[in-house]
Amino acid sequence: MQAPVPQHHKKSALVLQDRSHLIHPQHHPSEHLDPQIWVSGKGVMLTNIEGKSYLDGLSSMWNVYLGHGRQELVDAAAGQLKTLAFATAYAGSTNQPAIELAGTLKRLVYPNIEAFYFTLGGSDATDTSVRTARFYWGAKGRPEKFKIIARKLSYHGSTIGAAAATGVEEFSAVFGPRANGFLHIDSPYPYRFATTRTDVSPSVAAADLLEEAILREGPETVAAFIAEPVQGGGGGVIIPQPDYFPRIREICDRYDVLLISDEVITGFGRTGRWFALEHWGVEPDILQFAKGITSGYFPLGGVGVSGAIKEVMDSVDARRRWMHGYTCSAHPVACAVALANLRILEEEDLVGRSATLGKRLLEKLQPLQETPHVGEVRGLGLLAGIELVADRATRERFPDAAGIGKKVRDELFSLGLCTRVTDDIICLAPPLVISEEELDRLADIVRQAISNTTGI
Repeated sequence: MQAPVPQHHKKSALVLQDRSHLIHPQHHPSEHLDPQIWVSGKGVMLTNIEGKSYLDGLSSMWNVYLGHGRQELVDAAAGQLKTLAFATAYAGSTNQPAIELAGTLKRLVYPNIEAFYFTLGGSDATDTSVRTARFYWGAKGRPEKFKIIARKLSYHGSTIGAAAATGVEEFSAVFGPRANGFLHIDSPYPYRFATTRTDVSPSVAAADLLEEAILREGPETVAAFIAEPVQGGGGGVIIPQPDYFPRIREICDRYDVLLISDEVITGFGRTGRWFALEHWGVEPDILQFAKGITSGYFPLGGVGVSGAIKEVMDSVDARRRWMHGYTCSAHPVACAVALANLRILEEEDLVGRSATLGKRLLEKLQPLQETPHVGEVRGLGLLAGIELVADRATRERFPDAAGIGKKVRDELFSLGLCTRVTDDIICLAPPLVISEEELDRLADIVRQAISNTTGI
């Protein structure tokens, strides 16, 4: 009988093959000299090829809401694969899981959102939102309304259109010119936003930047404003002030500009509400989602549109129809997994649980804000950020040469927590099924890693 190959030999062979033949998201070989090879997951834990287990502090990519190894989702996928693995959703065809999912979403989303188109993920959801906004105004006889306003520090995806909307320069700088028709205003960023205005609050001043941009460009040219309710991947969990989005909604209404809410990270209970603009009593014209709709068990995203937009889509001449589509839109297996996922979120009240445990997490992390190198601890539901600074009094950032973000990330990992650190901000978004004990352990690891790295 042949002896088993030692795990370190097996890993070496896989790493060599990985480096030779696999291109990763945001690819650079320096990131894959000694990568983690994940082989299994259970609950909130991930296990690598060497048998070491880690707390999944970011739900992998903000998306594994129900944790790893959830059998109901496996069964939903397997059952659908056995009956109908794929069928087109192009005009004249449909499938039952997609129909049922649209009906379920109608019940869960903002009251004004009426109809849904399913994509494969968040980036193509952004492209769909942009094309839909432009289609809407064109169908209403106003094709000159095509510009899209977004915010700096936003992340909306990596396709050509989505990257043009993304407000982080690195996502476009090495790929040539951005697509035309996109512009950006400053984020509200409560910890760092500065204004010279004294007549209004900083949050209203930040929102008014949208009005200034609309007037500067000409209201007759602006189709939509796209925004994440909480800026996650690009901004490091930036939570706006309570009066920011109500003011944004007023401005959009004043100038006939559609409001697109990008809830790829914040949707389906992550912030303690089904969708995050609910915190501020605001409804968007277009809602886009992905990640949490299937807990990452199958690729799926989508866009929901208001009744007014759906009416326009339905009323145009067939020759001028909404000519947009993806081969795997409304994939029956993805929709079946989503239905099972949403059922569990409801039955186990994981949205309410996110709100409750989010408060517990903030309470555990709040004492860090009294230490010299933690500028701000912020969170909404099970979505939190800890911003590290060189000087708490001045809010001065660490110099890039200090490499503090990487040091903290590596220390977190050595203590058993896998998560993201971006621009010296520790991002946390654990699975919604995390236990109180696991949550407390997560907070303890964060405190210890900051202490070990910054000497506080």
